[in-house]
Amino acid sequence: MILHFENARLIDPETGTDSLGSLTIEAGQIVARDGAVPAGAEVLDCGGQCLGPGLVDWGVKIGEPGERHKESFRSAGLAAAAGGVTTIIARPDTTPAIDTPETLEFVTRRAGEAPVRIRHMAALTKGRAGREMTEIGFLLDAGAIAFSDVFHVADNTKALSRAMTYARSLGALIVGHPQEPGLSAGASATSGKFASLRGLPGVSPMAERIGLERDLALVEMTGARWHVDQVTTARSLPALERAKAAGLDVTAGISIHHLTLNEFDVGDYRTFFKFTPPLRSEEDRLAMVEAVAEGLIDVIGSFHTPADEESKRLPFEEAASGAVGLQTLLPAALRLYHAGHLDLPALFQALSLNPARRLGLPQGRLAVGAPADLVLFNPDTPFVLDRFALLSKSKNTPFDGARLEGKVLATYVAGQQVYEAR
Repeated sequence: MILHFENARLIDPETGTDSLGSLTIEAGQIVARDGAVPAGAEVLDCGGQCLGPGLVDWGVKIGEPGERHKESFRSAGLAAAAGGVTTIIARPDTTPAIDTPETLEFVTRRAGEAPVRIRHMAALTKGRAGREMTEIGFLLDAGAIAFSDVFHVADNTKALSRAMTYARSLGALIVGHPQEPGLSAGASATSGKFASLRGLPGVSPMAERIGLERDLALVEMTGARWHVDQVTTARSLPALERAKAAGLDVTAGISIHHLTLNEFDVGDYRTFFKFTPPLRSEEDRLAMVEAVAEGLIDVIGSFHTPADEESKRLPFEEAASGAVGLQTLLPAALRLYHAGHLDLPALFQALSLNPARRLGLPQGRLAVGAPADLVLFNPDTPFVLDRFALLSKSKNTPFDGARLEGKVLATYVAGQQVYEAR
């Protein structure tokens, strides 16, 4: 079947344009832009709504194996489709960790239950313990798209450097978390007056900079391909800028929560606002927004981390970190658009094009020949979020009761509609 989208506001992050036009898709691919309606095509009048490439969400935790009660591949896929996410890049911090080809093959088969594309990262070290590298070559052959120990920061520098050297020889991408593990141990807030007044154990933003400086030195030594999963403090930006200027193969990401929330949102110990790393000051938040606008930070992700009620209904220090975000990533990101920080093409560069390019995927574009993974949305529709309306199994969102703008109208994967708003 041939689909022809007409009267669409095309958001093209590759060309940086936002203009009215048409798009024709056939056999799961984009075959024409701004062309005539093909004979026999089904015509979809978009009514001037925005049509952009589907989001590529890098760093999603899914509960299989081990924690299926928190999130399954099917529930994550449904939430992703409702949020305009057409490709999920899943994390390996499962139980057990995705650190063998057999485990990777298992989750790859299970991912077929989802209506969207799912690609998997694998652990860099066995058990994500930072001591012995995984079988990187076999995991690549089994479909691993990148390697990460997620929030487990290796303190054995020699073991880490060996893994980086071996990964470089295979062209594998490593995803690192910038943090000095000793300084950040036991912390649940960013150190400062607010944390002190609340009696919360804090960690200095310098812990992120120290961890980043170490990692970038190892990248310089080994020549590894490196992606920093979350840069959240202004103190880290000069090191990142120097690394890029020196030609190191480094990119950086940030969670949507660190771009739209700050440390004061914790309020009276609201555990839905507990994250790793913790929320930062408003000055840091604005610096991160500017870094995304300038292209210093490349990727925005949801860092979707489902947690059940029992994990969150605890004292702040003891509560689980993280929030669900697949379904709220786009409307939360549109806060940056409505505040005038980023236009829509720039926003979709960070949400779609840049993560796809860094991972070697063909998604994230509206060019002829690109996969027809698309999201149709109205960026201006206001709504108040009800967390119990989310399609994720877990409902731990910091945006419960918040006023958001931006409604996903339809989502397409390989030209097939996987979501339609009601």
